[in-house]
Amino acid sequence: MKNCKRKLVFLVVVLFVISMVPLALADEGGKININTATVEELANLNGIGPKYAERIVQYREANGPFVKVEDILMVKGIGAKILELNKNVITVK
Repeated sequence: MKNCKRKLVFLVVVLFVISMVPLALADEGGKININTATVEELANLNGIGPKYAERIVQYREANGPFVKVEDILMVKGIGAKILELNKNVITVK
């Protein structure tokens, strides 16, 4: 029984730490800078998985940094819905 409690406590701690990862990856002010974020960081955004995250990084490498948050719409597959889901958590500073 004692071993089960330890496992449960360990599991709760691990889940808590995992839930904090997006916050730890966020830029100052709790926002993710789409000009400097890694594929892994970008993949944590709403509606953006590894495929779109890679496209964002490739676009930025080919075209230079985003000037405004709305410039993310120039990335193939990123539309107004994804921008709306993330506009409060992304930045270009």
